[in-house]
Amino acid sequence: MINEITTTNNTFVPAQADTDEQLIDLWLHGRPTTTATAYRADVTRFLTITGKPLHGITLRDVQAQADRLDAEGLQPTSRHRKLAAIKSLFAFAHRIGYVPFDVARPLRLPVIRDRLSERILSEVEVQSLILSERHPRNQAMLYLLYASGIRVSELCALKWRDCQPRDGGAGQINVLGKGGKTNVILIPTLVWMLLVPLRRGAGDDQPVFRSRNGGHLHPSQVLRVVKAAARRAGIEKAISPHWMRHAHASHALDRGAPIHVVQQTLAHSTVAVTSRYLHARPSESSARYLPL
Repeated sequence: MINEITTTNNTFVPAQADTDEQLIDLWLHGRPTTTATAYRADVTRFLTITGKPLHGITLRDVQAQADRLDAEGLQPTSRHRKLAAIKSLFAFAHRIGYVPFDVARPLRLPVIRDRLSERILSEVEVQSLILSERHPRNQAMLYLLYASGIRVSELCALKWRDCQPRDGGAGQINVLGKGGKTNVILIPTLVWMLLVPLRRGAGDDQPVFRSRNGGHLHPSQVLRVVKAAARRAGIEKAISPHWMRHAHASHALDRGAPIHVVQQTLAHSTVAVTSRYLHARPSESSARYLPL
């Protein structure tokens, strides 16, 4: 295994990793837990199949993995994620000098059809879903997912110290999102008034949404709540908590919210990411000008 690398000016610097396992740990450091778990599984399976260390893998090996995934009949989104993980790993390994070449760089990822529009609930559907839930904790949870647009992992991690009242009966939450960035989100009075009774004397470090044993809810528990509410509301779609985030963005833009405000609330990296919602549900079309 290489223990040092040579720079362009012929000086030696210590290698950043001595083994493939160390390299993978460095690559995954700081990523969200769910992402890290999926990526680790993807690259581990690839390395197991090839039976080679990272230094011995070639473009042909990477292309063979792409062919295998295609032969398995996986959906383009799944193939895209698995191959993107491999490409990301090799790009990182090359960037820190662990491997001499980024052999996965020429690999083309499967084209993914943008199905965002299929995952946006109407305002009526969202209201029906929320009002179908009678449990105070669960209804407050659904309202907060929609009103704030936060991710389910961020909702489950909320503690009471992250929640502060604002003037006029409203409130705000401080969310630790992707990349370790803290985002402050204003919460409407209606939703804040549903959250406050849930505290019942809980300390600052207690979870806002508690499980039966008093700990933080797991995202899978929130998923069950959302799916059950959707069934009661007669929504026959493969809904998940993230659909409330999609609805927040789409409905806010439809009602005239400035795109930069929506971007800030959802902590999107760029306005371009937020603009996807404008394209998913356009309010204007050149077809209106045709003699039809």
